[in-house]
Amino acid sequence: MKILLLEDDLILNEIIEEHLLENNYEVISVFDGIEAQDIIYTQKFDLFLFDVNVPNIDGFELLKELRNQNIKTPTIFITSLNMADDMQKGFDSGCDDYIKKPFELKELDIRINNIKRIFSIDEKIVKIDDNIVFDKEKLEINIDNKTISISKKESEVLGYFIKNMNRNISMEELINNIWSYEDTPSDSTVRTYIKNIRKYIGEGRITNLRGVGYRFNKK
Repeated sequence: MKILLLEDDLILNEIIEEHLLENNYEVISVFDGIEAQDIIYTQKFDLFLFDVNVPNIDGFELLKELRNQNIKTPTIFITSLNMADDMQKGFDSGCDDYIKKPFELKELDIRINNIKRIFSIDEKIVKIDDNIVFDKEKLEINIDNKTISISKKESEVLGYFIKNMNRNISMEELINNIWSYEDTPSDSTVRTYIKNIRKYIGEGRITNLRGVGYRFNKK
């Protein structure tokens, strides 16, 4: 699991980073909103941990901008802003959880584990249907005991669809959440990946919504 930590308190940043590394997470630490913004557009993360009162762009505004760009990476705010109105502003900006400082590291673990459960992060094997199993680590789909090997990008596209099952997903959202800005593919390339996935797991599983995008259907 790859985490971006935005926290401008040097000591707290170090404490949290060290704790996450001890729990075998991959962590990149930054200290201001501009730095976080720059790295988000060049790398992909499974989770954002954002302080709010950071230099240049505060956490609320940064996340609001990311959500406007259809970047749906799960986000937890870690902040000393502890009034109900602050929490409301955090959730309105698009966060998935909110931790009030000071907090115990065990609480952070609990909240991260909950995010992992909700968004199926770090799950190696996902059951799509009674007869279809997706192995993210091996890049394989098993259908009725027949194994099909898929590419890494096909795996990432399928994984994103599964995490967002029964929700409309635009082409822009798919691209922004799977590819970095430096590797942005053409729409036709993305359609090819989707076509291949349909061939593997059934045409009816992914619905094409004209003018909107796609929806991965749970049967």
